[in-house]
Amino acid sequence: MQWGSVENFVEMGGYGFFVWSSYAMCVAVIVLDIVSARMRRKRAIAAVAREAQLSQQRAQQAAAAGRTA
Repeated sequence: MQWGSVENFVEMGGYGFFVWSSYAMCVAVIVLDIVSARMRRKRAIAAVAREAQLSQQRAQQAAAAGRTA
């Protein structure tokens, strides 16, 4: 299909609103997916760090309890 002008291309034969809104929704979903994945990754890293810290504290407490017993 050939377009006579940029305006005709944007209008897409009267279906421009539907075409461009579909593109916009796809881009929005992709952006939300990327943001969501990054947030989940941050939370997972923080949870692993907290668990490692708790594990280290428990090991230190067990070692201290072993020395005093």
